[in-house]
Amino acid sequence: MSRDRIVVLDFGSQYAHLIAKRFRMLGYYSEIELPSVETEKVKNAKGIVLSGGPASVYDENIPEFNEDILSLDIPVLGLCYGHHAMAKHYGGTVQKAAVGEFGIAHLNKTEAGKTSPLLKSIEDTTQVWMSHQDGVLKLADGFEVIGSTKDCPYAALQDLKRKRFSLQCHCEVKDTPEGNTIFENFAHICGMERNWDEDTVLNHILESIKTDAKDKNVLLFLSGGVDSTVAFALLNKALGQDRVLGLHIDNGFMRKDESAHVADAYRSHGFTNFIVEDASASFLKAVEGLTDPQKKRMAVGENFITVRNEVVAKQKLDENQWMLAQGTLYPDIIESGGTKNSHVIKTHHNRVDGIQQLIAKGLIIEPLKDLYKDEVRSIGKKLGLEDDLVMRHPFPGPGLSINVLCSDGIQSDSDKQDMQKAQKELEEIELDMFCEKCSAKLNRYVLPVRSVGVQGDFRTYRFPAVLDFGDEGQGFSHLPHKWEKLEQASSAITNNATYLNRCIIRLYQNPEIDNSQMKLQKGYCTKDRLDQIRLADDIMLTALHKNGWYEKIFQHLTINLPYASSADHCSIVLRPLCSEDVMTARFAWLPQDLLTAIVSDIAAIPAIDAIFYDLSNKPPATFGWE
Repeated sequence: MSRDRIVVLDFGSQYAHLIAKRFRMLGYYSEIELPSVETEKVKNAKGIVLSGGPASVYDENIPEFNEDILSLDIPVLGLCYGHHAMAKHYGGTVQKAAVGEFGIAHLNKTEAGKTSPLLKSIEDTTQVWMSHQDGVLKLADGFEVIGSTKDCPYAALQDLKRKRFSLQCHCEVKDTPEGNTIFENFAHICGMERNWDEDTVLNHILESIKTDAKDKNVLLFLSGGVDSTVAFALLNKALGQDRVLGLHIDNGFMRKDESAHVADAYRSHGFTNFIVEDASASFLKAVEGLTDPQKKRMAVGENFITVRNEVVAKQKLDENQWMLAQGTLYPDIIESGGTKNSHVIKTHHNRVDGIQQLIAKGLIIEPLKDLYKDEVRSIGKKLGLEDDLVMRHPFPGPGLSINVLCSDGIQSDSDKQDMQKAQKELEEIELDMFCEKCSAKLNRYVLPVRSVGVQGDFRTYRFPAVLDFGDEGQGFSHLPHKWEKLEQASSAITNNATYLNRCIIRLYQNPEIDNSQMKLQKGYCTKDRLDQIRLADDIMLTALHKNGWYEKIFQHLTINLPYASSADHCSIVLRPLCSEDVMTARFAWLPQDLLTAIVSDIAAIPAIDAIFYDLSNKPPATFGWE
């Protein structure tokens, strides 16, 4: 049966699928197509959305776009790259903007915007989320400005006669609070009526599992996180426990006592069809001596396949009768470059070569591959899973291994040169948001490590900037009282820098160590460094639980840096984040007395020389550092 729909054309953005998800959450069925789709295939759509993407419309190699689609008498909404593509098609000019925008901005309605059907019921000044370096510099004929930001004069455009609308911002993310209203307005412009709900999604997934599995049984990797847990529950519901086997692998990268907690939680829910395999020695061997984050992720992913094969042999399972299942989400696929026009942000363990080969053979089931984290949690609750399973912080398959940054202790000449450029950039950025007392104390510098980020849908690998407001005694640093000032400073730094993609604040440094002793050290992913993380991470998570903050935070990561006074010591970065769907996030604004108590406890760990707090949102930084 045909269904009215809004079609999202995917230009490779991290957010393309999130657009479709937003419309579905609002009750409007939506589908994704490539921008090269034949006109005939979309001519009956009620509306079309052009997504963002990593390319620039003036590049040589851009996604193939069937521009005949824009000749259809159908409302079209362009977002970010789609905003640029529409402007260029109709004769406007798009070039690199004088100032890029990454993170929070504020859209101000023009007079035309106050009567625009797209911006109906939107505040005259509203928060939006930006992630762009390019901008529309000249309007196309027939278009008018309906909104602008401080650094983007043509941030929202419309041509009412042709029913064409475009926005520079990403209104599909949570950090554009009125984004759903904009999408609701566009659905009304399209004449859509609500035709999609959660029950439809659940039934679709269950039927897809039965179709994909056919008469085979399914072995599922169980990390203990919400994704694999909900996938496990879905497989059990669709196929029955006798056809599903959960495999929890203790890879040595788990949090403190994590594997035991996972097994207890599953048993208490009534799951009996799972086994726990201790493979920590083989995983530590697989990452031994590796420093490149991508190679480390791939080594972990490939070793999962190795262990899976060993378990299959040990359990005497007939491989011809068993498929492999994973709790892969759509963001995992996007960040791994899994759609035609997307770029690789990072290689996920569930997209390594061994997995890709199984996918090509049709031997992988991924029930959640079209969903985002918040949708997965909603499905989990609908299936009757308890909060201790559904609301746990996400914990990726590679576990703490990707939170341990590795180095051979030697900085290359190019890294040294880039660090000098980063330091020069940092010193030239105006930070006038702090009070006179804090400004007088402020010291800023660059750490000699790189971390992954995502800016304008591209992967970046850059340095973190450190804000240091001086000591208050016993190695503890001064912390400005207003988190919003620190967020403003972080955004100012990353928006105006080429060599920086994160901003962190120093909270503590061992008072017996001076700055000259803190250096890049040789450090790999070893049990000793993992144990350092486990201790600090347990202190942080215990405090969050005890003080009612665990549920307020989407995910906390503890990061171990090989930046210390000696090779057996480290620095720790605390990275608690608030998010809805992983695609965007803001760093958590913890109460300062709670943070002070946490830092005091972590500082008592002998091997820790310094403690930092990550002030970076996503974008420009990713959740983790690798």
